[in-house]
Amino acid sequence: MILFIIRMKVLAEKRKELSQTIASLIGSIRTEKGCRRCDFYRSTENENELCILEEWDIRKNLNSHLKSERFRVLRGAMNLLQEPHEMMLYTVLHPTGTVGSILSSERS
Repeated sequence: MILFIIRMKVLAEKRKELSQTIASLIGSIRTEKGCRRCDFYRSTENENELCILEEWDIRKNLNSHLKSERFRVLRGAMNLLQEPHEMMLYTVLHPTGTVGSILSSERS
């Protein structure tokens, strides 16, 4: 499993525009081959801090996404940012389960 996270700090006057662009892309990204999850978040502490969390089955499918027209549109919209974005990529080799299942096994 591959986690791809994009953190952004947008100019306050551009937040609505960027948020609308991202929201319009999320549904179609979710239909791309190998996409297990694509969610869009705004910080509760600073409404100008935005985050996209994507989960992909394999690197090949993520790479296809990164070359897609949808991702080019997203990158173009990032010119509305207050400061450079941060992109992080994590490979999860052995997921251990959900937090609920881990906690319930600890109680046993």
